[in-house]
Amino acid sequence: MLMDPICSLIIRSYNEEKHIRQLLEGIKCQTVIDSLEVILVDSGSTDDTVKIAKEYGVKVIYIKPEDFSFGRALNKGCKEAKGEFLLFASAHVYPLFKNWIEKMLYPFRDENVALVYGRQVGNEFTKYSEEQLFRKWFPVRSNYNQLIPFCNNANAVVRRELWESQHYDESLTGLEDLDWASKIQSKGYKIAYEATATIVHVHEETPARIKNRYRREAIALKIIYPSEQFSFFSFVRLTLANIISDSFHSIHDRQLFRQIGSIVMFRYMQFWGTYLGYSQNRYLNETLRKRLYYPNDLKRKGKVKAESKEITDMGERISYNL
Repeated sequence: MLMDPICSLIIRSYNEEKHIRQLLEGIKCQTVIDSLEVILVDSGSTDDTVKIAKEYGVKVIYIKPEDFSFGRALNKGCKEAKGEFLLFASAHVYPLFKNWIEKMLYPFRDENVALVYGRQVGNEFTKYSEEQLFRKWFPVRSNYNQLIPFCNNANAVVRRELWESQHYDESLTGLEDLDWASKIQSKGYKIAYEATATIVHVHEETPARIKNRYRREAIALKIIYPSEQFSFFSFVRLTLANIISDSFHSIHDRQLFRQIGSIVMFRYMQFWGTYLGYSQNRYLNETLRKRLYYPNDLKRKGKVKAESKEITDMGERISYNL
């Protein structure tokens, strides 16, 4: 009799035929493939997303588009999963290394760790300002006892037993991951960040979709933190501050003239969407506020030796030939 898989990988998808094959190829290369099940929660794809998934032997379950929320899709996938650990990945990500899942599970040696999230980086198509967000949100050093509830379900794993006692909030329009992490952390559990478990997160969004993403997340954030405010002045101040910060870094990278249009567009849509979605929310932890909104410091540390060594130690890189 086969044992239940130790880890269940749950992928949410909608019309992801352009990206999902690369993710599934990366999963095939993982060191823990024999103790892994893969579940796709599809919310009405009209392209070949489901067909491609079935080619790889993925278990596909469905959610009606009109019933979709990020939390509901996750809960549906978790309910079908058999693993002790529930790993989440967006359909438009792919791992860089063969030990990605192994690294994601490593911090659970500590029984008080409830959630682990891994590093995200961009690719050659990533907008410059989004790359700056990745650098801020997903640093090169791991932290196995993070003090704020920040995480991201594009690359995260939780203990099944804790999900069973606390499901994802299906009413939220986004940030179901931060909400879950905040609640579980308040119960005394730890959140861990694993910098060596790296995936590439591909965002190819139009300006309107960028605005909608941050508007949706702001609507959720005002529910999670009911007294927080984001005024028009906040929109202007943070838009300008982040444009200045990104421009400074792009000068250092010798990309200002090539990137300035993208920088202005992205930051404007990010904070205009945030302004549209906000009303009053509860006070945000200042460290979390800085992680979500504030620009990178106007200093450059360069590629230090410690960072280079950490990247080298990540494991065997996957070679994609699609």
